Amino acid sequence: MGLLVFMRNLLLALCLFLVLGFLYYSAWKLHLLRWEDSNSVVLSFDSVGHTIGSEYDKLGFLLNLDSKLPPELASKYANFSEGACKPGYASALMTVIFPKFSKPAPMFLDDSFRKWARIRDFVPPFGIKGQDNLIKAILSATKDYRLTPALDSLSCRRCIIVGNGGVLANKSLGLKIDDYDVVVRLNSAPVKGFEKDVGGKTTLRITYPEGAIQKMEQYEKDSLFVLAGFKWQDFKWLKYIVYKEKV
Repeated sequence: MGLLVFMRNLLLALCLFLVLGFLYYSAWKLHLLRWEDSNSVVLSFDSVGHTIGSEYDKLGFLLNLDSKLPPELASKYANFSEGACKPGYASALMTVIFPKFSKPAPMFLDDSFRKWARIRDFVPPFGIKGQDNLIKAILSATKDYRLTPALDSLSCRRCIIVGNGGVLANKSLGLKIDDYDVVVRLNSAPVKGFEKDVGGKTTLRITYPEGAIQKMEQYEKDSLFVLAGFKWQDFKWLKYIVYKEKV
């Protein structure tokens, strides 16, 4: 009996210790979160190590956004009007919003991607670890896929991403959408029969296998299919499609 009482008391003490430990840990985490919130405005640094300033958050993004041009851009783009397109404006504004912004970036993945070695260290969707040979086989067949020469020759492209929600229904925005140089649609967003509201032009259709249109005849002949791969099966699926193999 004495042993049983001792074991019972020991278990009770252990449970009490665990409860107190959990409460202490929870209180510490809550305090840490509150401290981080109160100190979310910190000094950030740009790509060359210069201090960005306290108006940016710890990730380097501008905290307060408004529709007005920053003074440094207003002087350069004094005649900028809504809807106009001036070369260099978008990248300049992005640099103000996010000084760590890096302009040179390929539109499509290729072997010369300067961060290729880096993305090899991470598994999908953060990288291509374990998929090197598969992706190189795909890129060898798609290396010449680019935007049309007409689009590439533009010094300034106006782009629009058309979502799949019903908000466009009965808005008659089709002509305005088609007026953009690049029209991006997602997954199997329908176009035929809805041109009045969503437009009839598709430059890029970005999707993953499960969201892709299943019938070839429903794809726009003058558009590019862009795979947004996030798991290893996606790249295997694309290879089957590119090499016309059985899926």
